[in-house]
Amino acid sequence: MLLMAVDIGNTNVVIGFIDDGRIAGTYRITTKANHTSDEYGLMITQFLALSGYKPADVDDVIISSVVPKVMHSFRASIVKFLDIDPMIVGPGIKTGLNIRMDNPQNMGADCIADCAGAYYEYGGISGLITTGIRTAAAALWEGTAQLPEVEITRPKSILAKSTKPAMQAGLYYNFLGGIERTIAQFHKEIDEDFRVVATGGLSRVFADDTNMIDIYDPDLIFKGMRHIYDRNVR
Repeated sequence: MLLMAVDIGNTNVVIGFIDDGRIAGTYRITTKANHTSDEYGLMITQFLALSGYKPADVDDVIISSVVPKVMHSFRASIVKFLDIDPMIVGPGIKTGLNIRMDNPQNMGADCIADCAGAYYEYGGISGLITTGIRTAAAALWEGTAQLPEVEITRPKSILAKSTKPAMQAGLYYNFLGGIERTIAQFHKEIDEDFRVVATGGLSRVFADDTNMIDIYDPDLIFKGMRHIYDRNVR
């Protein structure tokens, strides 16, 4: 069975093809609310071809989205090009998780999918909400007149001698320190051992630079959507 899983985030739309449980290919495009259903359909068709598939090979589609403005045209592209009404991660979906929140309905679809992936692949879960390093970086150069946009990467040294390396070092070590302090607080408040799983496009930048992250899994959200799909098969 070929399942197409789609994560529509604020920055990127990430598409994964899951062939009998194996992630056969992942693709990333910039999230834009002005793409038409035909444009999305063309991209999906091209991504399928790059992975060695045709539109007719897709058996079903599941979508996790936190960008309502994109959903209409993207869902329309699935219906038009694949002739499939996609399953949507949202209220009423079966996850098998006991979500211990005051109002589980407020939990984002991407967070639900990531949690399902973490739970079924690695065990129990907990988490929090904060800004990502890309958002922090954008605030730095968009909110100041003279600071340029820089690549988010590990600097060669914290002893920067010019503006761009100084920004990179500041962003990198400030964010890494926040990650480690957050994990330390979880260890302090949770009276049992646990594993820390990093996911997302930029987590790879930090995963190898701290011994507090146990696993880097860039495909966690797709694994979560596959588990959710299995519990809601039409």
